[in-house]
Amino acid sequence: MATRRDRDSMGEVELPAEALYGAQTQRAVNNFPISGKTLPEAFIRALLMAKAAAAKANASLKLLPADIAAAIAEAAEQLLADEQLMRHFPVDIFQTGSGTSTNMNANEVLATLASEIALQRVHANDHVNYGQSSNDIIPSCIHISAVVALQAKLLPALQHLKEVIEHKAASVDHHIKTGRTHLMDAMPVRLSQSLLSWATQVSQNIEMIQLVVPKLLTLAQGGTAVGTGINADKQFAAEFNNQLSLMTGLAFSPADNFFSHISSQDLAVSLSGQLKMTAVTMMKIANDLRWMNSGPLAGIAEIQLEALQPGSSIMPGKVNPVIPEAAAMVAAQVIGNDAAITVGGQAGNFELNVMLPMIADNLLSSIGLLANASELLADKAIATFTVNEQQLQKTLARNPILVTALNPVIGYSKAAEIAKKAYQQGRDIVDVAEEETELSRQQLMGLLDPAKLTQ
Repeated sequence: MATRRDRDSMGEVELPAEALYGAQTQRAVNNFPISGKTLPEAFIRALLMAKAAAAKANASLKLLPADIAAAIAEAAEQLLADEQLMRHFPVDIFQTGSGTSTNMNANEVLATLASEIALQRVHANDHVNYGQSSNDIIPSCIHISAVVALQAKLLPALQHLKEVIEHKAASVDHHIKTGRTHLMDAMPVRLSQSLLSWATQVSQNIEMIQLVVPKLLTLAQGGTAVGTGINADKQFAAEFNNQLSLMTGLAFSPADNFFSHISSQDLAVSLSGQLKMTAVTMMKIANDLRWMNSGPLAGIAEIQLEALQPGSSIMPGKVNPVIPEAAAMVAAQVIGNDAAITVGGQAGNFELNVMLPMIADNLLSSIGLLANASELLADKAIATFTVNEQQLQKTLARNPILVTALNPVIGYSKAAEIAKKAYQQGRDIVDVAEEETELSRQQLMGLLDPAKLTQ
């Protein structure tokens, strides 16, 4: 591989000849061969937008020459349009806890491209990073990338899931099934009632996530190294947020207190907690689908999920609930991500949190996983399952818990006797109740009508 040499404040470094980045990026590549994973593209895109907004703000405030600032912004736009963007950003997630290596990676790449555009030297620190610190731009980009991902992916995906569930509920409203508590037979419910419970959970997830968004729109940018704003113009934060808002269509604003936004990641932890809540909802829906689909002969078999692929390499004809299983694994991963983010949030030592890259990666991972799994769960499991009405009726008629409806008429103890006898003899509850009470069959049919019991 052809190489070249580049210099930083610590001396010379050898790096690939074609690399747009410089010595500081290469040092990070050499120092952190840990996971082989880089920060998510969504984060890098947010960082490039932030760099472009900073350049435009500095030009507007006459803090940088107009041609240099314009070249930096144009370089950012070129990179954002590059389908192979990530080849320029090789730094491992597990690096310096402030994300300084990733910040300098962006500064060096933009400086190289901007120098070509401006036909003069653009410096990574003095120009691209002007008025900024890794300590304020990396926390800002956690917020920026998270909000963009929420608005573009997760919130629309959850809304889609909610609407698909509601549509399916309307189409299966006439189906009555045995309710279950403790996985044991309970009073009957409409299938639509079970589904609308899911829809309400998803709606609550949407509402709780949306409550965090306004706080995420406040940024640390302008606090620089420790929150005091050293080397940043007093108007820079406001103008930066103005430029970024114009670029994204989102209403970003400076944090009320730069110190808290730099030293803590409480808002990321809060968002992660809401994502965990969404994961718990997803796990519940996935498991309900799996249980209702279980069988087809030895399980509950109330519904049949769409057959998507062979389920076994050895058992011919076996079909598994692959989408709910995948969704359940996503839920487990998001819960794990939340644990890591929670630990990361505790790493706010004095004036800086030092687990920022890990927090960014896990937060964006959770958002992306939940968005993708929500759409699959909606379109390939909930929208397409069919109902086994014969199985529903078979179990419903023999459900001894229906006798609960007779409690006000014959009392709990007598009702319990009837339930036990019906279960032991494997008979319909109405037949046993007709023998054991003075109620007519017509009265019993009215009292034990499953449809009425769901109202």
